Amino acid sequence: MSITEATTGRWSRKIADTILGACNGQGENEYVLERWAYVPGMLLMAMARAGVQLAEPEYLSFMTRHMDSFIGEDGSIRSYTLEEYNLDQINQGKNLFPLYQQTGETRYAEAAHLLAAQLIGHPRTSEGGFWHKKVYPFQMWLDGLYMASPFLAEYGKVFQRPELIDEAAHQLLLVERRTRDPRTGLLYHGWDESREQEWADSSTGLSSHFWSRAMGWYAMAVVDCLEHFPVTHPQRGTIIGIFQRMCGALAEVQDSKTGLWYQVLDQAGRKGNYLEASGSCMLVYAMAKGLRLRYLEPSFKDVMLQGYEGILAHLTSEDEQGVHLHKICHGAGLSKDRNGSYDYYVSEAMVSDAAMGVAPFLLASLEVEGYRDSL
Repeated sequence: MSITEATTGRWSRKIADTILGACNGQGENEYVLERWAYVPGMLLMAMARAGVQLAEPEYLSFMTRHMDSFIGEDGSIRSYTLEEYNLDQINQGKNLFPLYQQTGETRYAEAAHLLAAQLIGHPRTSEGGFWHKKVYPFQMWLDGLYMASPFLAEYGKVFQRPELIDEAAHQLLLVERRTRDPRTGLLYHGWDESREQEWADSSTGLSSHFWSRAMGWYAMAVVDCLEHFPVTHPQRGTIIGIFQRMCGALAEVQDSKTGLWYQVLDQAGRKGNYLEASGSCMLVYAMAKGLRLRYLEPSFKDVMLQGYEGILAHLTSEDEQGVHLHKICHGAGLSKDRNGSYDYYVSEAMVSDAAMGVAPFLLASLEVEGYRDSL
C-alpha cells in the first residue's frame, strides 16, 4: 500500500467536518464540550491542528469559542480546582498556548500559569513521579503522562522555564522504567508505589495487563513532549531511543491481518478481546509523527501505514452525516471497582463515535497526511 492510497480524500477534513456537524446538532452524535476535561480538550486541540494544517479558520474558531467559555478575564478557569490535583485537568490547557501566541492576551498566559502551579506543587512518589490524582495516592498511570507532560514541556519552552522541560523528561523516563515489561517491551497500565491497591501486584506494584489505549497515551506523550525539547537537551536522545524500542515492541503485537491493535495488546485470539479503535489511532498518530520528525527509523513506515489502513478498512464507515468510528472502548481505569484484570478490560462498554476515539482519529489522519506531504 502506498501513502497516497492510505490518505486519498483527506480524511482529516472529512472527520473535522463531521465533528462540526455533530456539534451544530446535525446527526445523532453530539459531543459534550461543556466541562473542562481531558477528552473535550483533546478534541479541541485536534480541531485547532486541523485548522492550521488545512488552512480552515472555522476549525480554529471552534476551539477558540469553546476555550473562551472557560477562561475568565483574570485567567481563572471555570469548573477547574487546583487543589483537586488531578492530571486529567491539565490536558485541555494545551490549547492555551496557540491562543496566547495568536492573540497575546494575558488571560491565556495566566490560565497556563495556574495549571503549571498545580504541577509544580503536585503530589509525587518518592522518586518525584506525579500521582495520577490526589485521590489515587502514589499511583502513576500511563494516561497521566499524556495529560500533563506535553503541557509542561511546552510551558517550559514558551515561558523560558527549562527546568520544567527537565521535569517532563523525568516523568517520561521514570514511568517507562517502572512499568516496562522486560520480556515483551510493553508497558503496564499503572504502577502503585505503595503496593496498597487491589489491582497492584504485591511485589512489583504493577497492574496486570497491557492496555492498548494506555500505551497510546504514553506514545503520544513522548512525541508531543519531544517537539518542545531543545536538540541539546541531555535526555532527548535517550527518550527517542526508548520510543523507538517501544514501537518495536508494539510492532510485534500488531495484528498481521488488519494492522490494528487489540484492547489487551498481547492477548490476540483470547475470548472477548477485540481490535480497539482509540488505542490503534493513538499508536498510528505517534508513529506517523515520529516518522515525520525522524524520531523513528524509516522501517516503521509500513507498521504505521498498515495501522492507518486498518482503521479505515475495519473501524470506519461513512454516511450522509459524515465519518463514523467504531469499536471504541468507552472508558477504563484502575480502582477498587476496576481491578485491571483481563475480564475487566474486555467487559468495558464498546461504543461508536465517542470523542475518546474520534479525536485521536483526527490527529492520526493529520499526521499521516503531514508525513505524506513531507516526503
